[in-house]
Amino acid sequence: MPTSLFNSIASWILKKRIHQMELFMKYPSEVQEELLSELINKAQDTEVGIRYGFESIKNYSDFREQVPLSTYESIASQIERCRSGTQNIFWPTPIKWFAKSSGTTNARSKYIPVSSEALEDCHYKAGKDMLSLYFNNNPDSQLLSGKCLRLGGSHELYNKNNSYFGDLSAIIIQNLPFWAEMGSTPSPKTSLISEWETKVHAIVNETITEKVTSLIGVPSWMLILLQKVLQETGSKTITELWPDAEVYFHGGVSFKPYKELFLNLFPKENFHFYEIYNASEGFFAIQDRNHAEDLLLMLDYGIFYEFIPFQPNSTEEEKVIPLSEVQLNTNYELVITTNSGLWRYRIGDTVCFTCLSPFRIQVTGRTKHHINAFGEELIIDNAEKAIAAVSKQTQSVVSNYSAAPIFMKGNAKGAHEWIVEFEKEPKDIRNFSKLLDKALQEENSDYEAKRNSSLEPLRLHQAKEGLFYQWLSSKNKLGGQHKVPRLSNSRTVIEELLEMNTS
Repeated sequence: MPTSLFNSIASWILKKRIHQMELFMKYPSEVQEELLSELINKAQDTEVGIRYGFESIKNYSDFREQVPLSTYESIASQIERCRSGTQNIFWPTPIKWFAKSSGTTNARSKYIPVSSEALEDCHYKAGKDMLSLYFNNNPDSQLLSGKCLRLGGSHELYNKNNSYFGDLSAIIIQNLPFWAEMGSTPSPKTSLISEWETKVHAIVNETITEKVTSLIGVPSWMLILLQKVLQETGSKTITELWPDAEVYFHGGVSFKPYKELFLNLFPKENFHFYEIYNASEGFFAIQDRNHAEDLLLMLDYGIFYEFIPFQPNSTEEEKVIPLSEVQLNTNYELVITTNSGLWRYRIGDTVCFTCLSPFRIQVTGRTKHHINAFGEELIIDNAEKAIAAVSKQTQSVVSNYSAAPIFMKGNAKGAHEWIVEFEKEPKDIRNFSKLLDKALQEENSDYEAKRNSSLEPLRLHQAKEGLFYQWLSSKNKLGGQHKVPRLSNSRTVIEELLEMNTS
């Protein structure tokens, strides 16, 4: 079949999905209620279903009353039993895939169950929807006339009782349907190389002769790959090498610190950036409009959503609400129930709703990644917006950063300590520091109040080139969705970074 004809037929098929999306946009509560009922009915004979009386659950109120909130720690023993071969614990169909979570930099890994239903009805469905939304907004697109450059994580085999684990991206690549494999590069063998430097070299060699029309991957690692591509080919920009590239699908970390860098790589007026929100636990949201800064919450992927108004270090009893009760401009902790057997699971992410019809969100951070040592409640969203504003003001580009509190000693006031790596340095680091402190106060009134009482101006260190890469390498965390914590109440990470920065 000629490529142009295939592109036309495929894009027509993908656009048909838009009508199904319109259904959950119009009837979000009904779609979510029906989905919850299906999940409960399917799992009522599992160990979890029997323990919490799924058979007697008739509505959401029953569900909230009978099923407790869960964290990874509270279900870790169930997951280990499943990895060892026991089935029907939390989901009725056999589970042999486990996504090794890279959402934290803690030494202990998490293994998130991935069912066949989740692969088909969540992750692969989301892949098609990602294209459907893009084609709907860009009807003249020729994206399917070439290949998608994918950058995934490493893959490892857990050789006990026929269960497997690896980064989610690797599991998806391992199980890709033929139609998706045909349009992707590099090959699965290259994509699943475990050693990062070897993988990057192999990807570069395999892809530079391809016709690449789209790219997908985590910005921090995609940037490294594309810089290697430029070094290898001598091209000045990626557009020069791949003139047909028209969109980059990104997720995993905030795009704000990287956008300027990618604009330089793709100096093409009609090049698009599309954000996605997926994790080891599921695929949640997709940018549904060109140039939008929020994402459409996908309600028919086998995931039932609940939300907890987020207050760092709150000791009050937490109020859990369904989608129908959320409000605009409120930070919520995300709670999910999935078709992989996660029941009322606290994923650790926070989101804010920008629109209630349809439901659109922005990802604002992690429940564990914030600074609240002095009551300032500084979250990643505050930091990202402040850095973006100051970078624009000083014509600089920040590639990585991390911050932590300096705790009060004696009569001395506390402060926040930052270490920042620049792709393009500001002319005056001290001025950048002052402007950042001011911008943080403008973004966060609690930080402003503490700065006027108990906090000194922030202290900023400039990181040497490649420091954050060096730190991740020292932790064996290169590639995938690994990243250095942006904000932390602990000084462990920043102390390690500062020590490396002077060695």
